[in-house]
Order: sequence, then structure tokens, then C-alpha cells
Amino acid sequence: MGSPAAIHLEGLSHWFGSGGMRRQVLQGVDLTVAPGEVVLLTGPSGCGKTTLLTLVGALRQVQAGSVQVLGCQLAGASRRDRQRLRRSIGMIFQGHNLLRCLTAEQNVQMGSDLLPALGYRARRDQAREWLRAVGLGDQLHKLPHDLSGGQKQRVAIARALAAHPRLLLADEPTAALDSRSGREVAELLRRLARDNGCAVLMVTHDPRILDVADRLLRMEDGHLEEGGAPAVQPLATLAVE
Repeated sequence: MGSPAAIHLEGLSHWFGSGGMRRQVLQGVDLTVAPGEVVLLTGPSGCGKTTLLTLVGALRQVQAGSVQVLGCQLAGASRRDRQRLRRSIGMIFQGHNLLRCLTAEQNVQMGSDLLPALGYRARRDQAREWLRAVGLGDQLHKLPHDLSGGQKQRVAIARALAAHPRLLLADEPTAALDSRSGREVAELLRRLARDNGCAVLMVTHDPRILDVADRLLRMEDGHLEEGGAPAVQPLATLAVE
């Protein structure tokens, strides 16, 4: 018998606003993502992609439908249950959300701090390894205001991966990166899925990385459609500084 789904959605619907301004942004979405699967989600701006990520990531309350994530039913879940689940989910959003007073290394170590079995030195070493993996091995001690937008995005990616998540949710993780860096990050996420059984659900408009996906999905006006199953290319070896 196979492993339970990392994500299983049935009839997920969501609305914003109230009264005459009430607008439905998700319309009966069904979706299953298996452990170790990489699913890329495309579609026009405002169609509901980010809303879907925030619901799966337990950042919003479920209004209608079933949302099972890593075995936890989020429909009707308490705040404490949602907080507990988020410890197993890595999230990469476009705003970076780095702490301005912490260095790149310290920001990434915040992800490692979610691993209670590790001591301080081990968490620090893991933070440095993840920064090297995203090509920032020479930027460990820089504060966010000394980093470019692309570098900040890579720090945010390293922080999400440092927590060893069972599920990774990413909103345009390669948008601020050049073609080489974007490709390396996409392949790093694919390797995380393959080697660690981490499910990856990624929103993207980047045509350069579509081939890392096991499945492509497209969202239009709150409806989800299968977009095909691209052949996954052999992964290139990441340069580690």
C-alpha cells in the first residue's frame, strides 16, 4: 500500500469580501500530490494560485471543502493544529520575509532551529551548507540590505529547506533569479523531492524550469486543470562553493 498523499483536496472553494463585493476565487478544486512529487502550477495573475498555496500551507482558514495536508484535516482545524502542521511545511513566497537584523546565515539558521534534535553548531553548519547549495557560500555574514533581490530570494529558499520540510510550497521562487541561478534552484528542489520524499507544489510563470515537474497544472478563474506530464530531464550537478 502506497504512502498517504501529502496533499489531498476535495471541493475546495474560497471567497473574499462580503455582501455585494463577495467574490469566489477558488471553485471546487480537487488535487492530490504524492510524497516526492513535484507539481508546477501556472495561470494568469489573480486566478487563485497564491490563495491555494496559503490554504494548503495552513495560513488561512478553510471555508468550504476538504483540505488534508500531511494527514491533517484543515477544515475546522484549530489555530494550534495549524501552527503545529506548519512546522512540517517549507514556504517560499515572493516577499522574502527575511529578518533585517539577522545575517544571511542567521536567517537560514532559523529554519534549522525547527529541528529540536540538533545542537547550535549542527544548526549553524546546516545553514552554511544550504547557503552554499544555493550559491551564497560567500555571503554568509551579509545583512539583507546588503544583498540583491535575487540573493534575498535564495536566502529565503535556503531557510525553507533548512527545516527539512515534508512539503514545500513555493510562489514564484525563481522569478528574481537569472537563468543559471533559477535553473540551479529548480533542480535543487527536484533533488529534495527525489531524495527526501518531500512533496513540492510550486506556482511559476518561468518556462525555463517546467521540465523539472512531474505534473503541470493550470488554474483559470479558480478552476484547476491538468496541464500535462513533462518528461523530467536528468538533473545537473549543483556547483557548491
